[in-house]
Amino acid sequence: MTNNVLVFVEQRRGKILPATFQLLNAAGRLTAITGGRVEACIIGEGVAALVETVAGYGAKKIYTVDDPELAMYRAMPYAAALCAAMEAAEPKIVLIPTTFMGRDLASRVAARKHAALAIDCTELTIDGSDLVVSKPMYAGKFSAKFRLSGNCLQIATVRTNAYTAAPLQSGAKAEIHAVTLKLTDRDKRMKINEVVATSSGVKDVTEGDIVVSGGRALKSADNFKIIYDLAQTLDGAVGASRAACDAGYQPHTRQVGLTGKVVTPRLYIACGIDGAIQHLAGMRGSKVIVAINTKKEAPIFKVATYGCVADLFTIVPLLTAELKKLKEH
Repeated sequence: MTNNVLVFVEQRRGKILPATFQLLNAAGRLTAITGGRVEACIIGEGVAALVETVAGYGAKKIYTVDDPELAMYRAMPYAAALCAAMEAAEPKIVLIPTTFMGRDLASRVAARKHAALAIDCTELTIDGSDLVVSKPMYAGKFSAKFRLSGNCLQIATVRTNAYTAAPLQSGAKAEIHAVTLKLTDRDKRMKINEVVATSSGVKDVTEGDIVVSGGRALKSADNFKIIYDLAQTLDGAVGASRAACDAGYQPHTRQVGLTGKVVTPRLYIACGIDGAIQHLAGMRGSKVIVAINTKKEAPIFKVATYGCVADLFTIVPLLTAELKKLKEH
């Protein structure tokens, strides 16, 4: 086993998830302590086009697993592919983004490799040969530290925006190692027959650096148009409270909260959301929180960086209009 840190590059249809670039920076901080180097693993079909970008964000060696069987994510083939890359790289630490794919993949790989595993980490450091991680517990009420033994492989999934990405270095080069994938019949037993897109074209809440969420105060699905307008102006994602989703204003895929999706964007704008405990658990890790609500005693104001006691139907369109003017200049 080396002192190197291997980062799993999460990509979909040739587009790399921004969380990957953040992990490459986190890996660089760890290798500055361990004396190892930052490496990366890209899994998919036709991934050669992504190598230059990954090298530009700090990877010194890149393992590619390129196979038609990996065109779309399937748990068993991807787990086999990442394990094959890990066998070639022999890393000390493996970092994976905390996404639906990352959670699924990390647990399977950890089981196969008998590794120590920590999910949804927000901070990483090295103590001797151990990896020490911090992660939120009990709906974000406090942060706990866990020590992953240096006597075995250490795997951690890291929450999006827990780290910032380093600047892209144009022209950076990396050593490339193509890994041959040998799948068993068991790995290939699940097939994808059809993929049906259900997205409206707006980013998923877990992928946006900016999230604009609406609550039950929007009163209807049609009224969510002002939320979408603001989100699109900011190149952000649209979220919703559980109450808004239960009322049918938005699909549950956009629900932010303990029973929905946990988000940690740079900017979270809560419009007409009072701030129930389960909702706060899903967004309180955001860097900056802006709350717009007519109820000055609403719990959301206790966690907000900036609060505005106002009618969202008045202030949100005005905010969108001003932002559009700024973008024009």
